[in-house]
Amino acid sequence: MGGCGTGGVGSAVSPLLARELREALAGDERRAREDAAKMRALEQRVSSYREFRNMVLASHLKPLEKKDKMGDRRTVLWNPCAARTKAPQTSEVEIPQEMDQLPGTSAEFYRDWRRCLKSGKEKYQFLLRLGGEALGRIFQVDLGFGLLGEFLAVLAEHICPADRAGVLQVLQSLSGTRRFGLNLDLLSQSEKESSREVFRKLQTMSRGSCTTAGHLGSPTICEAESETHLVGTSLQKEAEEERLVMELMKCYQVS
Repeated sequence: MGGCGTGGVGSAVSPLLARELREALAGDERRAREDAAKMRALEQRVSSYREFRNMVLASHLKPLEKKDKMGDRRTVLWNPCAARTKAPQTSEVEIPQEMDQLPGTSAEFYRDWRRCLKSGKEKYQFLLRLGGEALGRIFQVDLGFGLLGEFLAVLAEHICPADRAGVLQVLQSLSGTRRFGLNLDLLSQSEKESSREVFRKLQTMSRGSCTTAGHLGSPTICEAESETHLVGTSLQKEAEEERLVMELMKCYQVS
């Protein structure tokens, strides 16, 4: 009887001990991996703390193998709205198959941002594809050190009038992330200049110019009323965006 009782307790405790052991081993592996990354950073004499921290944060990433680089790639239309217009200037960007699913966590985002996106243009389109709402949800807890400066640099270089509203949404969501003020204080001089450049371009972009189009002949009464309504709606949206620009300039400490 005693033997059976001992066996029952042992079988009940065993899974708990196994889980604790796995967690302890995983923690040891993570610490060893991060320590090794720190040593590599010191040996390479990285130029800044940001580069040092990025190496530590990315210590869990494995280098791409040949099969990963040579694997199937799918052509994805970054702007689905462009498909309906069939505009000849529509650009398509090839992205790895592993990025068919958008990231849902900050870790997944950081992995895709570092490993899959090679050019500033890809990163810019990736930010717009995710949108401000998703970015705000992903970085609700914390925006990784250095990412804000990278985002601003990418936006400053590639922003265009057609993306004005989307860029404003991205900037607004990022300003609501935790420790945004700290990330703002840690921007380098070049990143602060990128922030000023983003807002300078936002201020010079006008939605009104996009709504004016040439018309042949005199418009009918219905056409005139419709055009007046469209212009009024456009001006209202433009005014709302202008207010948002001014509010965000205060948040990003841009004068």
